[in-house]
Amino acid sequence: MAHTAKDDLAVDVELGYEQNDIQLRGIIGFAVGLLLLIVITFGLMWALLYVLESYSAEAQASDNPMRLTEKERLPAEPRLQGAPGFGVDGPNGRVNLELTPPQAEYWELEKQWKVLWKEGAKHPETGAVISMPIEQAKKVVLSSGLKAKQGPEAEKLAERSRQYFTDASAGRVAGGNYK
Repeated sequence: MAHTAKDDLAVDVELGYEQNDIQLRGIIGFAVGLLLLIVITFGLMWALLYVLESYSAEAQASDNPMRLTEKERLPAEPRLQGAPGFGVDGPNGRVNLELTPPQAEYWELEKQWKVLWKEGAKHPETGAVISMPIEQAKKVVLSSGLKAKQGPEAEKLAERSRQYFTDASAGRVAGGNYK
């Protein structure tokens, strides 16, 4: 009798179902191995966390002269508005502008500028005038008796100063006039 591929099939026609070749022992072995691997990985991560925390505590406890202060650790200005340390240095100290609208920086600087324009500024140690109010500065300049050039030569110079080079002449001829 000849041997055929049909004879190799392990099908029992008497049973009402198809027999499964997957062994329960293999599945249980894989699950136990996977569980063991998870537990070992968890233990190693816990040990790594302990080592890193002890290293961090040791680094903070040492009096390292090269360690940066909290302000030195911040990135250089300008910073993002939402970033820690975003603010403006003013005459009354630092103004914290974290989590404010982007225009808040300009608004705060504008307040400081208006006070400076209105009241001027003096050196904190010597009391010398650093800047004076605009109206007072105008009076000082006008009372000093400025000498201005007069005559046709001064008018010609003033007219020449208003001319500019345009792209239309490829920069060869001064044209246009600011008036």
